Amino acid sequence: MSAPGPSLLIITSEASLQDSLQAVFIAENYVVHLADNEELGLRLLCQLPPYHLTLLDTALPGRGGLEVLREARRKGVQAPVVLLTTAGDERERVVGFEMGADDCVAKPFSTQELSARVRAVLRRCRTAPEPEPHVVYLGDVMIDFDEHAARRDGCQICLTLLELNIIRYFIEHQGRTVTRSQLLRDVWGLSGELTTRTIDRHVASLRKKLEPEPSQPAYIQTVYGIGYRYVNDPERGGAVS
Repeated sequence: MSAPGPSLLIITSEASLQDSLQAVFIAENYVVHLADNEELGLRLLCQLPPYHLTLLDTALPGRGGLEVLREARRKGVQAPVVLLTTAGDERERVVGFEMGADDCVAKPFSTQELSARVRAVLRRCRTAPEPEPHVVYLGDVMIDFDEHAARRDGCQICLTLLELNIIRYFIEHQGRTVTRSQLLRDVWGLSGELTTRTIDRHVASLRKKLEPEPSQPAYIQTVYGIGYRYVNDPERGGAVS
């Protein structure tokens, strides 16, 4: 038997479309999961581990597929999503791309074209993972992830394992904005809700231990209304090895 292929989530309320897509992608060795309403679709889309790709019908009853996509991206879902849109509705496609869709396919479509587009999106998303940091310097602070230790001028800084995981995650996403939802999913390993205050409290603790001026952070910067961004300026002595 061949190894299972990529996991695929199909979210549509059209039974005939659901059946035909399921048959096509199972035949191509995808592991297919189904949702026929926006509530179930959003819950599955946000669960961990994430699906390799989601096919999302914009014509869902209720708020519609675009709102499902908006909410999923707000919660930190980064896995690729291909929208199944209304034929001739250019505005729907534009809004879909603005909300974070990776591709849009207008109905009615050929399953061969859809399958080819799915493969193309998956190829684009197969990027090599960034190497994990081993030793990082934040000015006069040295963090050794292999030793699970941090020091300033030779004196040990006590970091909890969670704090180490948080700063590692920031470093791995250097220069990019990290949402609180992403931190919740990828560091805490939760897909539900955790209060913003809890996340911010851990970040504040990290700043007190690592930043030269915690009230004016140089490394873990706040992106107001969204989350945080880690910046390591070489002119300040920052480096990774």
